[in-house]
Amino acid sequence: MINLYGIKNCDKVRAAKKWLDCHHNKFQFQDIREKPLDTKVWQSWLDFWGADQLINKRSASWKQLSEQQKCNLSIDNACILLQSHPTLMKRPHLLKNKKPLSLGFSAAKYQKIFSEQS
Repeated sequence: MINLYGIKNCDKVRAAKKWLDCHHNKFQFQDIREKPLDTKVWQSWLDFWGADQLINKRSASWKQLSEQQKCNLSIDNACILLQSHPTLMKRPHLLKNKKPLSLGFSAAKYQKIFSEQS
């Protein structure tokens, strides 16, 4: 099972969905704003990727945070921030069989991932 997480109006998410469709990969998409993730999911992703990888520090959401929030980025604080501001997550997040595979999108990266998975 392939799962894709992000927000529906994100250009990178749209590109990832289009790539998956064009390459005949069935997937489930979850908009993390419409259907928020629970603490355990955020925590597991933070444990896997780390806050510096999972959080997009170039996002508008990041720029709106206070300096204190930005500087105090422990795993626990990152989990709280992501629950309150899910658009901080680097998008899209691709998982297969609940295993994280990729953050962000590039066609070359997806091609490599899916050729290795075959």
